[in-house]
Amino acid sequence: MSGLAKIAVISCTHCPFMPPETKDWVLNTLSNIKGLTHFGHLGDLHEASAGSVHPNEDTHTLEDEYEHSHNLLSSLRAVLPSSCHRWVNMGNHDDNILASDPRRVPRSLRGLVDWRRHPEFGEEFRKWCWVPYQKSLKGAYKVGPCIFYHGFDAGQSSDELEALQFANFYGGYPHLLLVRGHTHRPVPPTQCRRTKSIPLPWHYANVGTAGPLNPAWMKRKDTSQWGTAMLVIECKVNRLSKLNGKCWDAELLEMP
Repeated sequence: MSGLAKIAVISCTHCPFMPPETKDWVLNTLSNIKGLTHFGHLGDLHEASAGSVHPNEDTHTLEDEYEHSHNLLSSLRAVLPSSCHRWVNMGNHDDNILASDPRRVPRSLRGLVDWRRHPEFGEEFRKWCWVPYQKSLKGAYKVGPCIFYHGFDAGQSSDELEALQFANFYGGYPHLLLVRGHTHRPVPPTQCRRTKSIPLPWHYANVGTAGPLNPAWMKRKDTSQWGTAMLVIECKVNRLSKLNGKCWDAELLEMP
């Protein structure tokens, strides 16, 4: 397969906590981008309070989360070209709802709480491609030289370290752009490095969060590096073995 792709991605909406002004910014920004061929949500679509092992004081229900995420995906689809490829990488919060973990949702109920099978909202969810939460090839979505996954670790160097891991999953081909969310810290496309003076042939980026920037559960922790962003990429869609130098351009758009 060869050709050109134009891609936009966001992450970490944590429905039902996505601020209305953030949703408006995302939809307006997408409406002004011409020629999109792909759109991705890189995970933690849901807050998934019901699947948490930690006590919380959230008053909303899982049904409320699904209603919010359904409305978000429906609104996104309405502003995207009809031919646009749409996908969602499941994040750790989404996976908590379906995880094989008796501390979370009991096994006998997991089939009932799968949002894609919801009697009212499931039809919209089934219009999107879902990528499982796995630290492997199965847990990533690929468009040409661009690799998208949710993210697993959250340390200050984790964007780069996970980019190197996923580059290795894809055979170590050079000139890849590896993109994730998870940490809520936006990072523009940045070259991986062995040392400060020795660059490596891959780039990484982080799209931050489209959820709340100062949630109640983080009031005792530092969120000063959190930010709302969207990454827009133009790239050639070639086989990785056919890449001949960097064939993508990307811009990190940050919400004012």
